Amino acid sequence: MTDQKSISGRAWAEMLLLGAIWGGSFLSIRIALDEIGPLTAVAHRTGWAMLALWGVVALRRIPLPRDLRIWGAFLVMGLLNNVIPFGLMAWGQLHIASGLTSIFNAATAIFGVLAAALFFADERMTARRAFGVALGFAGVVTAIGLDNLHSFDLQSLAQLAVLAGAASYALASVWARKHLGGLHPALAAAGMLTGSSLITLPLAWTVEGPITLALAPDTLLAIAYYAIIATAGAYLLYYRVLQMAGSGNLMIVTLLIPPVAITLGAWVRDETLGPNAYAGFGLLALGLIVLDGRVWKRIRPRTSEQSDHA
Repeated sequence: MTDQKSISGRAWAEMLLLGAIWGGSFLSIRIALDEIGPLTAVAHRTGWAMLALWGVVALRRIPLPRDLRIWGAFLVMGLLNNVIPFGLMAWGQLHIASGLTSIFNAATAIFGVLAAALFFADERMTARRAFGVALGFAGVVTAIGLDNLHSFDLQSLAQLAVLAGAASYALASVWARKHLGGLHPALAAAGMLTGSSLITLPLAWTVEGPITLALAPDTLLAIAYYAIIATAGAYLLYYRVLQMAGSGNLMIVTLLIPPVAITLGAWVRDETLGPNAYAGFGLLALGLIVLDGRVWKRIRPRTSEQSDHA
């Protein structure tokens, strides 16, 4: 990880806020799933967030791209970064706890390192990164539970679905770097959500029936939270933090999300996680810290100094 600025107090505050917002999204999605199907939940998420972000683009008078290839790239980005992961994770939450979903979601950074090493020459797999990835995967396997690896019941399939969603996020980051570099963040997010909405709205309507707002108040509040705050607002906040703290520091946000999701799931829905889930998150967090590299850099000078004095 190369871009590692020092983190200001304001950046820390906004990182904590972003982690809390995304951590709360898992609970709000689960509440909505009590009344609507996973595809409809995703259609609401992409549709309302799209409208909100186009409002931001219009207010800021951001010029629209004229190259049709960019609009095609928005469609693919929407598929990889919204349709596939949102859909798989929403379906997965029907069968596993919200907190466990957030732990598997944190594996996105692990898949991201693998995808970057595969597609980009300047993101080669070093020994440190390989060690971090190995720790991360050990955490994922531990969280799943060794016993569950031998069975393919609904719970096991749900866990694999969430992991597939995390892998799709990683591929989306590769696609964004290759095809969407240089665009204004609000425009890139609005275009991506437009591409995903073109897929999710007709898909949800066909598979799960007409999309309606005749829903319970709790469901409407949940949709408003995860679409407007945890998607549209979070994208804007994400890019603010990226500017202030750098891409390397954003990995810390990945570690802030599961504790929030686990706490809210236990408090609101009485969800419980087994010891293996917490142990898995611990290993995954350790893998992400190794990938982050700063602890590694602090250790290496000390070891070299000790060898010099030996």
